[in-house]
Amino acid sequence: MKHLTAPELAAWLADPSRPRPLLLDVREGWEFETCKIEGSTLIPMNTIPARLQELDDDAQVVCICHHGARSAAVASFLERNGFTDVTNLTGGIHAWAVQVDSTMPKY
Repeated sequence: MKHLTAPELAAWLADPSRPRPLLLDVREGWEFETCKIEGSTLIPMNTIPARLQELDDDAQVVCICHHGARSAAVASFLERNGFTDVTNLTGGIHAWAVQVDSTMPKY
């Protein structure tokens, strides 16, 4: 699995020449409501196996959680299930709030 820092993801999202990845947020609903990266899709970690068919296995996927552990587990699961372009956001949404968007609430 690939890893990406929050500033690297911000640069990717700001680059109109690059296709936008699927931002797969695997946190719980209350966490997503507290803060999220614009355009993210919420599918909580414990529902990923049942909802796998909702995801395009050819898509560029960036997995996001609070600090990066849950998203790394989901990214690994996706790779084991045929996804070929999966990246984990190192440090998760917390790193995004600290390194990219200081106005984002932290929890």
